[in-house]
Amino acid sequence: MTLDKDKMLQYCNDFSKNTLMQTLNIEFIDAGEGFLVAKMPVNPSVHQPMGLLHGGASVALAESVGSAASHFFINDTEQEVRGIEISANHLKSIREGVVYGTARIIHKGRTLHLWEIKVTDEAGNLISLCKLTNMVLTKEKKQ
Repeated sequence: MTLDKDKMLQYCNDFSKNTLMQTLNIEFIDAGEGFLVAKMPVNPSVHQPMGLLHGGASVALAESVGSAASHFFINDTEQEVRGIEISANHLKSIREGVVYGTARIIHKGRTLHLWEIKVTDEAGNLISLCKLTNMVLTKEKKQ
């Protein structure tokens, strides 16, 4: 697939409207061969009660960017993507600023995509390391 970075980012940001991604202010900002990057602000709306970035918000960022990245490799008129498993290791905490989720393909099969997603802060420190498995399904034909 030939990547048109601007079109891919526009597509990802457009399909995020009226979703959890919009609620969390996730914005897709970079794309390239086998990777996709999104950012999310860290503020009280994504904190846990101790005032730190909630692990679930980190995982939501990771799944959002990893699932969107699978669109690089499918025919979206005939296929769709479903996340079927995600794991996360939270390694560092953050109270404010911006985090970045960078999804990189590990395995690109016909029916399964495996992604590694690194969630980092503005200084490049690793906040969470996630692994996402997506299943590629054939869209059901509408009658």
